[in-house]
Amino acid sequence: MTPEQHNKYLGLSHLAHGGLFLLMILGMLAAFTAAFWLAPPGSPNQGPPAAFLGIMWVFFGGFYGLMLAPSFVAGYALLKRKRWAKPAAIVAAVTAAMSFPIGTAVCGYTFWFLFSEPGKLLYDRPQAALSQSPPQSLNWEPIAKQLQRDSEYIPPPTPPDWR
Repeated sequence: MTPEQHNKYLGLSHLAHGGLFLLMILGMLAAFTAAFWLAPPGSPNQGPPAAFLGIMWVFFGGFYGLMLAPSFVAGYALLKRKRWAKPAAIVAAVTAAMSFPIGTAVCGYTFWFLFSEPGKLLYDRPQAALSQSPPQSLNWEPIAKQLQRDSEYIPPPTPPDWR
């Protein structure tokens, strides 16, 4: 496969991992909410108060949102071939590695691609200005002679007396 194809598949795998992880989070929060609402009223196992449910939604949503966002950002950056795609993909791979088995596979593929020759061909190119030939040496002698001729000291005019 070409490096461009690997890059495309890597971006799609980060987006797929993010999508599956998002579905899992939403399913977990829906099951948590259903367990809360389906408890029979007046029973000893009625469940926690509604404020607890709200706090849990915010906590789990925020925590897993922070774990999920790098996958979507890296997927977008890889597919659009942004300059910052490599560091974003590395961050996303590290966060994805914690969700076994799909995230771990995405992490391995990310590290394999970005640190192998095909990934280096795409993302480790030197800037165009730096890859050109070195600047030619300048001959400063004529400029130095001109400066010596023009460097006779002429004192500045005295400022007017403003008193």
